[in-house]
Amino acid sequence: MSMDLLDYQPGPQRIVCLTEETTEWLYLLGQEQRIVGISGYTVRPRRARDEKPRVSAFLSAKIEKIMELQPDCVLGFSDLQADIASDLVKRGVQVTIFNQRSVAEIFSMLFQLAAMVGEAEQGARRIAQMQAGLRAMQSAVAARVAAGSRRPKVYFEEWDSPHISAIRWVSELLGIAGGDDCFPELAAESLGKNRIIADGAEIVRRNPDIILGSWCGKKFRPENVVAREGWDAVNAVRHQQLFEIKSPDILQPGPAALTDGVAKMHQIIRQWMDADLAGAFKP
Repeated sequence: MSMDLLDYQPGPQRIVCLTEETTEWLYLLGQEQRIVGISGYTVRPRRARDEKPRVSAFLSAKIEKIMELQPDCVLGFSDLQADIASDLVKRGVQVTIFNQRSVAEIFSMLFQLAAMVGEAEQGARRIAQMQAGLRAMQSAVAARVAAGSRRPKVYFEEWDSPHISAIRWVSELLGIAGGDDCFPELAAESLGKNRIIADGAEIVRRNPDIILGSWCGKKFRPENVVAREGWDAVNAVRHQQLFEIKSPDILQPGPAALTDGVAKMHQIIRQWMDADLAGAFKP
């Protein structure tokens, strides 16, 4: 029987995900059977690590192992994975590199990927649910502000040495959750090296009410922050408002940040606003 030359597959059937957010999204869409390889940093969903071979870190990948999986599409994130993408393209592999940095761009990426696997309608529905959750947060914050509460100043630390502040989607989600980023001018910088705060005294000067730590790849240590020279004058330290947001929940520009990550920030900020309204943080 001859092959039908006009037949085609509706979307990629063998996908390698070089970062976690596309893996998580495909699982949420019920399309995990398409995934044949994942990033070694993947922890969402947890079962993906047991079900799929790990073929990459973030800046490196096992190219030969990827080729053995015979992918018809490789999904990556950002210019930082350009060299990996180039190697695969030269070998004839279809590669899609997303470069989402803002909340709106994350939603756009999620819709594009859902459409690629034939789940545009489900994707749009799930996106609308996430948007509704974020709007509910904005309303809750607005109600507290209307009642007389302040919005806290928040320092989000992505790395401790050197100090690196929040990337754009984190800064935007902070705003939605009810806080004001202490370093909004740095949020637009996509590379961590361009968000370095060389002088820790500047953080002290901006005097955040809350410090959120998400040290990518290691546990946030509030006691280390408290021990920094001069930081005992910072409101967040004085009032013991230092909290960890786990990096897989906020530093991956995908579903986790738009749900669990921002929800955790909102919970912390909401509690601060309620305490502030009751007079707990008066000078």
